[in-house]
Order: sequence, then C-alpha cells, then structure tokens
Amino acid sequence: MLIDTHCHLDFADFDAERDELVKRAHDAGVKQMVTISTRVAKLDGLLALTERYPSVFCSVGTHPNNAGEELDISADDLVRLAEAHDKVVAIGECGLDYFYDTQTPEDQKTGFLRHIEAARRTQLPLVIHSRSADEDMADILRQETEKGAFPFILHCFSAGEMLAKTGVELGGYISFSGILTFPKSEELRAIAKDLPLDRLLVETDAPYLAPKRWRGKRNEPSYVVNTAEVLAEVKGVSYAEIARITTDNALRLFAKMPRL
Repeated sequence: MLIDTHCHLDFADFDAERDELVKRAHDAGVKQMVTISTRVAKLDGLLALTERYPSVFCSVGTHPNNAGEELDISADDLVRLAEAHDKVVAIGECGLDYFYDTQTPEDQKTGFLRHIEAARRTQLPLVIHSRSADEDMADILRQETEKGAFPFILHCFSAGEMLAKTGVELGGYISFSGILTFPKSEELRAIAKDLPLDRLLVETDAPYLAPKRWRGKRNEPSYVVNTAEVLAEVKGVSYAEIARITTDNALRLFAKMPRL
C-alpha cells in the first residue's frame, strides 16, 4: 500500500477520466490520496471529490503563488473550515516561492504565517511549498516552532541539504516527488539517503512532475509507485519496506485520515 500525499485531482487535466484515474491508483496499490488546496475559494470542489471517492482526502489553504488573492482569509477561517469537515486532513499548501515573480514576498509571508497559526491550533499537518527560498523558509520555521510546535511537510522536496536537515530537526517530514527519479537529481538522492526513514513521504504533485518512467506525460497518483521504487533503492531497502514505512509515516502525520 502507498499513499499519494500530494496531488491535485481537482485540476482540469483530469476532468475526462477522473474515475479511471482513481481506479488505476487503487490497482497500483495507491489506496489513499490527499488532493491539495491551492485556493480556499475552491474548497467546495475539493470536498465534492472527497465525497465522491472514499479514498480521497483534502487540505484547505492558499498556494504562495496565489497569496495576494486570499489575504482576506484569516487563521480563524482556516481553522473553522478544517474543523468543519471530516475529510479535511491538512492545512495548505502554503509557503514561499521566489522562483516565480507572481506574488510579493510580503504577501507570501503574511499568508504563510496565518497557515502556520492554523496548523498549530488544529495540529493538522502544514503542507509547505518552498522554492528558491531556503534561507527564509528555514528562518521562519525555526522562529515559529519556538512559539509552539506544529506538524509540517516540506512537500515536493527539491531544495538543499540545509533546509532538509532543518525540517527534520524541527520535527517535520520530507516528501519526495518524481523529481527524485530524474537522471540529474543525484544531489537530491544524496540528501534522501541521509534522512531518517521515519520522516519520509512520497507524492506525485500530479498533474505535474511525472517520474522518470513516465517523463513527459501528465502525472497521476498511480505513478507514485516509481518514486517509491527509487526511494527504496536510495535507502537500501525493499519496495515493500518503503511502502510500509511511508504509509505508516503518512498515517501518523495525517492523524485525521483513517487507514482504509
């Protein structure tokens, strides 16, 4: 069994075959999926998916590349929405993205801090997007953890060793996507090799970043199998072992999500 801890099943890329996609995931051994919010305004669509598919859960939050659109969303709003729905199992995705110049750093940080507060109050895992922002991300995580611990994931990890180690030291989890499988990702695989097994997760970030076996195609939850295979090779364990470990880690972190 595997859990795809981060995908975007509400995206239009999947409109033509969502039922078939979920079935392919189940047939591949991916028994649960978390479809991740990019805008709070679209939460109703995510909730509709979770009602349609018992194996699908969701988060609530605003992607940093949309931060300026939802500055009216408070931590109280995030807490209320998360607590109102059984299948909302996480806060986010939120964070910092300095690669794309679509939102000001100030707006991104404002939104990020509100999401952190909501995660601290609910103790639901915070799904963190961090791109080209290692130093600021590490500083914020240290400062905010000092105010009170909160569970978090550095999702689709492709940053440097410093941020990975900081995340683990502060109690966070590191989630690897198809990027781990790319031929030029030797440095990322070296980082993964040194991380503790009990902090590792796998994800697709579908429809983006299909792993090597399906490179160039639209990604989907069933493809997380290839990422898990490569992670097993990196860690020197069997595929069955990495599947068990990452599933146990996901269920421990997403404590609101039952084992199906």
